[in-house]
Amino acid sequence: MSKKVLVVMGSDSDFPVMEGCFKLLKQFGVEFEAHVASAHRTPGRAIALASGAKDGGFGVIIAAAGLAAHLAGVLAANTVLPVIGVPCKGGALNGVDALYATVQMPTGIPVATVAIDGGSNAAILACQILALGDEALSLKLSEYKESLAASVEQRDARLQTKINEM
Repeated sequence: MSKKVLVVMGSDSDFPVMEGCFKLLKQFGVEFEAHVASAHRTPGRAIALASGAKDGGFGVIIAAAGLAAHLAGVLAANTVLPVIGVPCKGGALNGVDALYATVQMPTGIPVATVAIDGGSNAAILACQILALGDEALSLKLSEYKESLAASVEQRDARLQTKINEM
C-alpha cells in the first residue's frame, strides 16, 4: 500500500495557499488527509497528529502556517517522518516571519521548507519523497516534469511568432 501525505494547516484560512497542493496530490493519485491544528492554540492536537502519522500510514507531513509559524517545527519534533513547511503570507512582515520561523530549526529537528505560499511545491516535494519507494509515482512525476518542459517550448514558440510578426 502506498504511503499517504498528512497536511496540517494552522488555520482553515490557509486553504487558498494549499489548494494547489491538494489538486496536485490528487493529480498524482496520492492519498492525503488535511486537518487544522495550531502549534499554539491546540498543541496537543498537533503533537497527536504528528506522533500518530507513521502508524497511520503516512510517509510525509506538510505543515502550512503563517505569522510565528511554529507548526512545522512542532510536528517535526514529534515524528521521524519528513516534514515540509509551507510558510504562509500574512501579517506585518508579509510572510517573512513565517519563512524564518519555518526554516530556522535547531539541529536534530529538520524541516524542509518551500517558498512563501508554496503549497504546490510542497505537494511535488512530498511526491518526490514518496516516489523513492513507488515506481508508478516516479513515472507520473517524470511525465509531469516533461509537461513542464513542453510548456516552456510552447511559450518560446509563441514568443518567436510574436517577434516575427512585428
